[in-house]
Amino acid sequence: MDSNIEVGLQVADYLLQIKAIELKPQAPFTWASGLKSPIYCDNRKTLSFPVCRTHIRQQFVNAIQEKFGTPDIIAGVATGGIAIGALVAQEMGIPYAYVRSEAKKHGLGNQVEGVVEPNQKVVVIEDLISTGNSSLSAVAALREAGLDVMGMVAIFTYDFEIAKEAFKNANVPLHTLTDYHALLQQALKKEYITEEQLSTLKVWRESPTAWSAAYLESQSNG
Repeated sequence: MDSNIEVGLQVADYLLQIKAIELKPQAPFTWASGLKSPIYCDNRKTLSFPVCRTHIRQQFVNAIQEKFGTPDIIAGVATGGIAIGALVAQEMGIPYAYVRSEAKKHGLGNQVEGVVEPNQKVVVIEDLISTGNSSLSAVAALREAGLDVMGMVAIFTYDFEIAKEAFKNANVPLHTLTDYHALLQQALKKEYITEEQLSTLKVWRESPTAWSAAYLESQSNG
């Protein structure tokens, strides 16, 4: 088996085991946007499980060294990427900083927290890639501070086309430890979902907005 595929399945398995990702097509979650979704992801839960967080940390280190070599600094994206980013930087023995969602409105007014220098090569750590907007906002802040962004690594991506295009247009190489395809494969294998639910989850990823609208309509007509 290809090593990247093996890593993807193992990380997906951990995320399912600890319920960092939950799949409930029959009783969807409500996202902050108001959309109904059969999946909910909170990768901050990985921090509560030493075996899981250590595995993810080491896979991040392996991926960074393989894809980018050793950067001058690691930067985590608030809030999900802050802690795991610090663990990665500690393991690699290099400096660390993190990026706020927006600049502070008091004090020094920083958006990038930590000591950074112009022209430093940085790899950005993220926990989850959805549309890519917040992740790429962090990249923009680092570039504004004069850093050379080599790329981003993340735990999981929904693999939306809108995100793929956004990263391509921003010229930011993205590597994720696992993705939606690997998650569904592992979820079916370990019987977290049925074949029928698998079909529903595939339809959702093609158009989350349409899926949400259809679900809400079915409930109102039910």
